[in-house]
Amino acid sequence: MGEQKRKEQAKSDFIFGKKNYKWFFIGLGCIAVGFFIMAYGYDFTYAGKNNDANTFDPAIFRWDRIRLAPTLVLIGFGMQVYAILAKPDKEDNPN
Repeated sequence: MGEQKRKEQAKSDFIFGKKNYKWFFIGLGCIAVGFFIMAYGYDFTYAGKNNDANTFDPAIFRWDRIRLAPTLVLIGFGMQVYAILAKPDKEDNPN
């Protein structure tokens, strides 16, 4: 009887439920997209990359890099906080 009780206590339980992991991965995707837009822009070209240090390319100050990308990253971090603090559903965690 002691062996069975010890196995039940040693059974690993997940701290988070499906809902938490779903929001975690959605937030992680938002952060990744935000950083990608910061680096390349929304048109998937590396605008702003310049091999000549004596010339200036104003493409580094486009609206998507200045406004959209940081907003997406902050929304992603907010989703991460929500994923950590949200209470898991009862059916996800029976204990």
